Amino acid sequence: MRPTSERIRETLFNWLTPTVPGARCLDLFAGTGALGLEALSRGAGDVVFVEKSPLAAKVLRDNAQVLDASAADVRHADALTFLTAPSGKKFDIVFLDPPFAADMLGDLCRLLDEASVLGSGALVYLEEDRARPETDLPPGWRILKSKTAGNVRYSLAQVDQ
Repeated sequence: MRPTSERIRETLFNWLTPTVPGARCLDLFAGTGALGLEALSRGAGDVVFVEKSPLAAKVLRDNAQVLDASAADVRHADALTFLTAPSGKKFDIVFLDPPFAADMLGDLCRLLDEASVLGSGALVYLEEDRARPETDLPPGWRILKSKTAGNVRYSLAQVDQ
């Protein structure tokens, strides 16, 4: 696991400040849950955490309980499977931070777009290896902000639907 650094999280949530309160969030590849838990602490309406590792999902569930985060819904599932069997729920903010070695960010954006899980004007946080070419986004997606830190390129995209 490679949790999003504190410096990057601070910048990301400065970008998201006006949109987090009441937002429905999806934290794919949740890992430690740092992004989703931060969203909850800033007033997100609810967060669905999707984590493939059974141990990480259990730790995340336990941490949500300790923090009394009743709006946290931890799913022990593969992100791709989750996106191909959507629940009908629409998300306002999606945190997308897959393992860099998997090189799957473009496919995940396409799946998100096709799965009809994005609310109108949804924001998608993208984190990727800075050494790779920028991910091609689906039509109707545009980068609002982008920065680099160390070997990480991180961006905030908006989906115009």
